Amino acid sequence: MSVIAHKNTILLKELVKTDFKLRYQGSVLGYLWAVLRPLLMFAILYIVFAKVLRFGGDIPHYPVYLLVGTVLWSFFAECTGQGIHSIEQRGDLIRKINFPKYIVVVSATSTAVINLLINLCVVVVFALLNGVEISWSWLLVLPSVIELYVLALGISLLLGTINIKFKDIGSIWDVLLQAMFYAVPVIYPITMVTAVSPAIAGIILTNPIAQVIQDVRYNMITKETVISWGYTGIWWSLASILIVVVVMVLAVLYFRKKSPYFAEEV
Repeated sequence: MSVIAHKNTILLKELVKTDFKLRYQGSVLGYLWAVLRPLLMFAILYIVFAKVLRFGGDIPHYPVYLLVGTVLWSFFAECTGQGIHSIEQRGDLIRKINFPKYIVVVSATSTAVINLLINLCVVVVFALLNGVEISWSWLLVLPSVIELYVLALGISLLLGTINIKFKDIGSIWDVLLQAMFYAVPVIYPITMVTAVSPAIAGIILTNPIAQVIQDVRYNMITKETVISWGYTGIWWSLASILIVVVVMVLAVLYFRKKSPYFAEEV
């Protein structure tokens, strides 16, 4: 490893540590919020949609099914939310030190990755207590999580760069997140959509977020889960992966074009 690469690695590690510590600094429960936040959200959704509205009665291990969707969605929302504002928030550092600017975005999103790893441990314990059987397909959860992170990182790089000049981007993204929460099958089974409109269900499953959530549920909880390649066919299901690739490529190209001017603009 070259000296420059070694210095960049050290800087990334220090920024990740700092971001993670600052996130929970001054909080009474501290790092426990990394687990409590998605669990509390899950509890509310479970009471409202599983107990009151009776969603998911035909799905095996629906509580785990719902928890998986909640954890993955929370990860994506946290990752993009932190990433979009990371360049703006690290303006002082960018003006003082010359280093690859992508490190700022990666460090901000890495905090969400740490929280996700903690929450996935909770999911595993919850799944075992709920009677879900361990299988080799659990290993396929990792590629799905990586795909979701690449999408979130691409969005963070792209919108974070735009956010330097147009400060409304963060607020607009928050609104879009609220809309997307109901546009992907986090709280409701996708079977509710397939029964009404198979075409709309196919469009929803093309969304990379929905595709990842359903794939993780399929590989970890129940093979009765509707997944994109089984529903729309293998070739059409590749569209979601193509979307991730396109978003990341565009984000990297735009970020590389604008990053030399960050010090002047932030």
